[in-house]
Amino acid sequence: MSHRVVVIGAGFAGLQVVLGLKGADCAITLIDQRNHHLFQPLLYQVATTLLATSDIAWPIRALMRERKDVTTLLATVEGIDRAAREVVLRNGERVPYDTLVIATGARHAYFGKDQWEADAPGLKTLEDATTIRRRLLLAFERAELAENEEQRQALLTFAVIGAGPTGVELVGIIAELAHRILPREFRRIDTRQSRILLLEAGPRVLPAFSDKLSDYAKRALERHGVEVMTGAPVTECSDGGIVLDGRFISARTVIWAAGVQASRAKDWLGAEADRAGRVVVTPELTLPGDPAIFVLGDTAHVESGGQSVPGVAPAAKQQGKHAARTIRARLAGRQGPGPFRYRDMGNLATIGRNAAVIEFGRFRMTGWFAWWIWGIAHIYFLIGTRSRLFVALSWLWVFLSGQNSARLITQKETLKEAADEAYRDL
Repeated sequence: MSHRVVVIGAGFAGLQVVLGLKGADCAITLIDQRNHHLFQPLLYQVATTLLATSDIAWPIRALMRERKDVTTLLATVEGIDRAAREVVLRNGERVPYDTLVIATGARHAYFGKDQWEADAPGLKTLEDATTIRRRLLLAFERAELAENEEQRQALLTFAVIGAGPTGVELVGIIAELAHRILPREFRRIDTRQSRILLLEAGPRVLPAFSDKLSDYAKRALERHGVEVMTGAPVTECSDGGIVLDGRFISARTVIWAAGVQASRAKDWLGAEADRAGRVVVTPELTLPGDPAIFVLGDTAHVESGGQSVPGVAPAAKQQGKHAARTIRARLAGRQGPGPFRYRDMGNLATIGRNAAVIEFGRFRMTGWFAWWIWGIAHIYFLIGTRSRLFVALSWLWVFLSGQNSARLITQKETLKEAADEAYRDL
């Protein structure tokens, strides 16, 4: 019988493991609760109407079409039976493994305020992106119908909580949408009167970047019309607005970009985890005491060079490649590659149109040229010629025409909302 490798999660790390095991003497089962691989770094562009969902997501079965050694299962994992060496699925099926790879990513962390999720959605999935896109566009439509200035201003106030790369990129595009793209399309409202807030509990935006780049990003956002508020946490969040530093701010659209929590892998394994719920693994990326189980990507806490490896796409891909090399070496009876060593690919973030920041060691760049480098880098890492071409053409169209191409309000969020009028809560 071939060696059985089970990979849970078809994100950057899990997919890289499968790709790295091509031609190896093993049978692979790839399990994911969604049917697509998602390029998360561009997810905010779906949420803010720049890209369509199909531009950044690919069906897993299509990616594995030529891989006869890979069986793909659309299923939800309920647990791991380590004694029996089996993955337990929600439908009761058990999938046996000889080597197990867990790369199930991360979810939103509301720091004990999980009830905020309904009013302040985060951005981790395509469903999150289309929900946020829908709320953004409906806010303008409902403002056009508003009967008084107080309602209108609340609808035209957009608050993003968290000033990491996701938060900064979101408010940059929202400001672009409100101040440059939409003004000519509405008659009763002036979308340029929109209030766009970026809220950060820490002392500065983009805390992973240098102070100089952080200051540049703050100034660039303010030039785009974004109000940047740092140094105070949001203490309350509801469908009517937020409380910041003891002051209520009426905002009908709130987006969460403040923190993430690892998946439930630590509970499946009964393993030690860090404060973010990431499983603490060995330098070889395996579970302590059980080298047959690899934990990768946002699910894993691993150190390299005395530093904790960040939860970013390049790190996940590198871990996936390393795990695949280790598995191949074991199958061939050879010495493995040893401890995982992370190669820092630098930090990149875009700030609206024609502005970005790049930091790679001591090398730093800002402005228009950094924005182009950021775009080229992201296009390069997309899967397939079609996606690269479509994304490049979409960006070129937006750049030349000033029109976003994915401004469709499509689905309802709940059955109740489907039965209500679009202006039900005005």
